[in-house]
Amino acid sequence: MYSFRPAGSSDLIDIIALLSDDDLGATREIVSDQPDARYIAAFEAIESDANQLLAVAADARDRVIGCLQLTFIPGLSRTGMWRGQIESVRIARESRGSGLGTDFIEWAVARCAERGCGLVQLTSDKSRPDSIRFYEKLGFVASHEGLKRSL
Repeated sequence: MYSFRPAGSSDLIDIIALLSDDDLGATREIVSDQPDARYIAAFEAIESDANQLLAVAADARDRVIGCLQLTFIPGLSRTGMWRGQIESVRIARESRGSGLGTDFIEWAVARCAERGCGLVQLTSDKSRPDSIRFYEKLGFVASHEGLKRSL
């Protein structure tokens, strides 16, 4: 069994390990016994912002086996509708295919509904076709083209 909860600072090393555990993440993340200062600063910024929720999935022994970040975005379009943005979703390799990912996303969608969001959006790297199919099975639709620009 597993549970979902807000992440604490003691979860940071486990979250970084999850973020690094794929081909893309392995080139972007720094895994070490002590989190890089940039991760600590980012965690503190997320934790202090009421419109951010860094969440973890934990197993029965409270080991972190999944993570995601929710951002609640106010907007003027669609008559002032709020949006929920789901990012940085990772599930531990040994827990993939167990239903955890589906339950975690549905949990996140429910948090968005509780906050009054009118829609939930996410992005997935085009090099992750399995992830894209997973999100489509959960009802997400590729209705827009997402663009990014590195700085």
